[in-house]
Amino acid sequence: MMEMLPFIMFATVFLLLLLGYPVALTLGGVSVLFGMIAFGTDFFALLPLRIWGTMTNYVLMAVPLFIFMGVMLEKSGIAEKLLETMGLLFGRFRGGLAISVVIVGTLLAASTGIVGATVVTMGLMSLPSMLKRGYDPALATGTIAASGTLGQIIPPSIVLVLLGSILNVPVGDMFIGAMVPGLLLVSLYLIYITVLGIFRPSLMPGAPVSEIRAFKGGRPWKTIVEAFVIPFMLVVAVLGSIFAGIASPTEAAAIGAFGALLLTLFQRKLSVDVLKSVMRETTWLTSMVFIILVGASAFSLVFRGMHGDRHLSDMIMQANFQPEYFLVIVMVGVFIAGFFIDFIEIIFIIVPVVVPVFMAFGVDLLWVGVLLAMNLQASFLTPPFGFSLFYLKGVVPKEVTTGHLYRGIIPFIVIQLFMLSLIILFPELVTWLPEALAER
Repeated sequence: MMEMLPFIMFATVFLLLLLGYPVALTLGGVSVLFGMIAFGTDFFALLPLRIWGTMTNYVLMAVPLFIFMGVMLEKSGIAEKLLETMGLLFGRFRGGLAISVVIVGTLLAASTGIVGATVVTMGLMSLPSMLKRGYDPALATGTIAASGTLGQIIPPSIVLVLLGSILNVPVGDMFIGAMVPGLLLVSLYLIYITVLGIFRPSLMPGAPVSEIRAFKGGRPWKTIVEAFVIPFMLVVAVLGSIFAGIASPTEAAAIGAFGALLLTLFQRKLSVDVLKSVMRETTWLTSMVFIILVGASAFSLVFRGMHGDRHLSDMIMQANFQPEYFLVIVMVGVFIAGFFIDFIEIIFIIVPVVVPVFMAFGVDLLWVGVLLAMNLQASFLTPPFGFSLFYLKGVVPKEVTTGHLYRGIIPFIVIQLFMLSLIILFPELVTWLPEALAER
């Protein structure tokens, strides 16, 4: 019976989450209950030490700093200026506005990494223009939702920070390993939109000639420089300092937070009210992540204390599973779980359970981490509980239905699954760049 106890605990947590109970309270409460059953009152002597170790983790300090950077950039108006400028630059192309949304989503992902803020910002700024120009509502919403979630895979990503912490892989390596897959995913999005513009031009008309002439007749280069150079400098400062080995991810996050503060000041958007709003939102988001992390630490302590990881490894080994089969099972399981529960819950519940098995198989955990990040990105897009769809639905006009959102996102989910398959077939897409930089 004791051998089955960790799996009963896992099933209980999963069931309660599906019933809608709060994540942190579910993880912590179930862990305390099963900890008492397995270890008695001695469990309460172990738990504070585990929680203290989590809260003093130097790597996880990057989480509130990256959140502050993203929220501050949202308030600076940089996203709005980027979207307007890109839309006019690509305006004469079929699908030019959709292409600009993808590119802006990429730049925002590389400078903020906060999915909710990016999706809502682009939904408010670009969707009315796309609908006004005759874009198909499904295509418009699908493009915005997919582009807004690029912050999950393109560094600096909070998902990569959390995965690196759990997998015990340096966060800098996670960032470097995710660069090539992330940029390839962006390229596939752009190719899809371009091809669709050629064969289905009625879905995405070009911009009016009058708007393009007005843009070119003014001071376009000044606008372009202000829109692109400023966020690009921040991306270089954050990622460049990590890739060059000058700063750790946590130090680079501090550089990014301070840089975002300066950029907001440069845009003349910084005020006491804005600073209070950013700090309040940062505190709320950080508290949410860390209270879940505390519950997940308790869950991990009890699960491993009951030797759940060892029992799982023994079961997999006795079943003579090949590493490839186990990887596919995990990826399918994570993808299906993404239909129902949040990415943070998947990271803190499922990933710690399967990591020991991957270690026993000798699988490269950096490769596994990027695969999981790409898979978790899809969880933001998959109905019925795709969070990007929820964010976007909250800001779309009444004539845009939930059916439009669901239909529009399907091609982008297919592209993500194709990209996930490429990474499985060609691990070098993840490992090549870290190895090349390590040899320098």
